[in-house]
Amino acid sequence: MDSPDSRGALRKAVSLNAQLRDRGSTKFAIRVIDISTTGFRAECEFRLHEDTLVWLTLPGMAGLQARVAWRDGNFLYGFVFAQPLHEAVFAHIAALGGG
Repeated sequence: MDSPDSRGALRKAVSLNAQLRDRGSTKFAIRVIDISTTGFRAECEFRLHEDTLVWLTLPGMAGLQARVAWRDGNFLYGFVFAQPLHEAVFAHIAALGGG
C-alpha cells in the first residue's frame, strides 16, 4: 500500500533484504518493509538506539546514511535518511522491493 508519511513523502511498501552497518562497522541483516524519499522502516533483530547513525546497503547500491528515528518494541525501526533520495533512486529501490 502506498501512503504519505508524516513528512508528506510517498511511502511504498517493499520487501527487501538488506544490510545495515553502524559506526562501529558492525554489519547485520535487516528487512526493509517500506521506503520513502526521506526514510524507511525495517525489521531488525539487532538492538539499535534512537539517533544512532547507520548505513543502509541494498543489493547493487552504495551505502545510504541514515539515523534511527524510532523503535517500536524490539524489532521494528524507523530511519531518516541523511539526504533525501533522488526520485529515480527511490523508484529503483521501490521496483527492487516489489513496490
